[in-house]
Parts: sequence; C-alpha cells; structure tokens
Amino acid sequence: MDSIDKWLLPEGVEELLPAEAHKLETLRRRLLDLYEGWGYELVFTPLVEFLESLLVGPSQDLDVHTCKITDQLSGRMMGVRADMTPQVARIDAHCLNRKGPVRLCYADTVMHTKPRGLLTSRLPFRVGAEFYGERAISCDVELVCLMLETLAVADVGNIQIVLGHVGIYRSLVQAAGLGPLSEAKLHDAIQRKAYDEIDEVLSSVVKDRDLRSLLSALTRLSGDESILIDAAQKFSDAPLGVKKKLEELTIISEAVKERNSDVTVCFDLCELRGYDYHTGIVFAAYTPAYGRAIAKGGRYDSIGEVFGRSRPASGFDTDLKTLAKLSSSAFERKGVILAPISNDPKLSEKITDLRREGCVVVSCSDRELQDKEIMGELRASDTLVFVSGEWVVS
Repeated sequence: MDSIDKWLLPEGVEELLPAEAHKLETLRRRLLDLYEGWGYELVFTPLVEFLESLLVGPSQDLDVHTCKITDQLSGRMMGVRADMTPQVARIDAHCLNRKGPVRLCYADTVMHTKPRGLLTSRLPFRVGAEFYGERAISCDVELVCLMLETLAVADVGNIQIVLGHVGIYRSLVQAAGLGPLSEAKLHDAIQRKAYDEIDEVLSSVVKDRDLRSLLSALTRLSGDESILIDAAQKFSDAPLGVKKKLEELTIISEAVKERNSDVTVCFDLCELRGYDYHTGIVFAAYTPAYGRAIAKGGRYDSIGEVFGRSRPASGFDTDLKTLAKLSSSAFERKGVILAPISNDPKLSEKITDLRREGCVVVSCSDRELQDKEIMGELRASDTLVFVSGEWVVS
C-alpha cells in the first residue's frame, strides 16, 4: 500500500478538525442543557452489545444498517449500535423500572453499514429525547415542541414540520383484512407514491368498496392544514377508531401551533416511515436548505415489551453533524492568551487565575512568541507580559 493511501478514510466516514469539533461540542452542550431544563435525564448506552438486544421489534431496516462482529470472549454475535432508541427503551424497562413517567435523552455516535442518503455520514451523531410511561396527547405535543426548540437552539431556520398518524392506515388495513403479502405490496407502493399501482393493488385485494375508497383517499391526503378538513369530510363514515385518530392529530397540531406560532405545519396522513414499530403520531422537521428530514420522531408504545415491560413511549432524534452544518450561529472560539515559558511563581499563579476565569492560556517558547505565523495558528489575541513587577495581559 502506498503511503498516501494511509490518509484515506472509508466512504461516508469523516473526521472533525478543531473548528468543526468546537462547533459540534458547543451545540451538544447547549442541547443537553436544553433537555435537562425540560426534565430529560442523560444516559450513555454501549457502543456494542449482543445482536439480539439491538435488533428488537420487526424492523428489517435496523438489521440492514447494523454492523456485525463476533465477540471473541463468548463467540456470540455482537452489533455496533445503528440506533439508540432500543437501548434507551431497555434502560427504562429493565434498568430503571420506575413507576411513573421517565424522560431520557442521549447524545452520541452511531454507525451505519452504508450512508442512508446522498452525502450523509455513516457515523451520525445522534441527539434525541424519549418519553416513557405516558399515553396522553400532551406527551406527543411536548416532544414535537422540544424538537422545534432543539432546532431553534441550533439556529436552523425556515422550519416546516409534517405530522402524520400511522394508526389511521393501520386501522383501515386491519378492517380490510389484508394478508401479510398484500399488505407489504400495498405498503411498498405507498412509500413510492405510485398511485396507479396503489389503486391496482387495492382493486385486487380489498373487496369492500367503502374501505377501498377510504384507503385510496388516504394515500392522497398530504398538504397544508386544509387536508384535515378534507379528511374529516372523506372519513365521516369511517370506523370510529379512524375518526378518533384524526381528532388526535388535530388536537396535537393545534397545541403545537399555539406554542410555536411561527412554525409551518403540514400533514401527510399516509406517512408510513417506521411503520414496523410506530403505533401513533409520526412527525418530522424539514428546511429548504436540506433535502431530507433534519429531525424526526413518533410514538412507539410497544418497544419495551421485549425487555419485559411494555410502556407507552414517544420520542425524536436528529443528527448533530447535520444541525451544525445548517446552523446560522457563528460558534466563535475564544481568543488565546500567550504566556512565556517560565518558572516564575507569579506567572504560574496568574495563568491559573486566568484559566479559572475561563480564559484560554497557552505557554509558548520565545521562538513561538516571535513567529507571527505560529501566533496566528494559535489564534493569539493577547500576551502575558511582565510590567512593574506584575504579570499583566497586554
């Protein structure tokens, strides 16, 4: 291998240089302070663990994106976490085992076998919040609002959120009595927004004309707030469970708008992202500056069942690296005070005092202090000099 190849990184894997790392870490601290202020407790989960503990639930997507390795001690298969939600669910269900609601948050790197989108990282830095033990609509409202506050703290503007409810589609599919193969075929067509194919599948597998009409209408219901009015009319004769879920969506959207008057709210009533594990509302945030959702979440009430305790659950997450790139904040770094290398106790005392005050002080040799290029690299703003028997910042 040529020496130059040793500098190369795998595709989708990147390193962060000081300025980028400072931006990321500053933003991480701000968001964790935000979550703490809302009552969310920070947890750290293992980078690797046994595969069966990571791949909980029916989702195949997580399996495809999880890197597998063999544990040299036990011989069992392990996985590098591709998502932190199952791990946090285990903490709530098995480790904490609290009686009341639990709010948890996290901020750490995950690993994907391949990028999930164009120019996305295989090592996203996931930041998120999870709310366990509460089934009330107020829980979903809180998480949507916290997601919006996350984007505000990151100074990402021009946000549009899209709300949906997988329970509406799930209720209609169950009423239609679709088998697994037919449901999978319909789900695939809906994900691709292939409307002709959707109608063809419905015509062949749904015998009830009314249910077929409702499912066909549902796949077209996406857009602004007028969609809810349209949906209320088209689903006036729908099963009671469907109408109840539509009412939930209306209540949540109105509550979010009351708290965030400047946000644009849209709807996609057949948004099936995470259909394998989501059980209720799903939500995502978008900005014109980015071609994908910059934050997303939803309700997934059954995720803790595999760990012995099924509890209501809802949450969201985002990629900190993406937020840092989209942020309009300057994230200015502190200027550096340069100090000569010396054994003078007064100088050591002065340096200690300055550092305790939050200043950045770097000790330099005489050669470094006289080299303007090096001083520029160090971001020097001031120098400690000896004046009238005292060390002062000049």
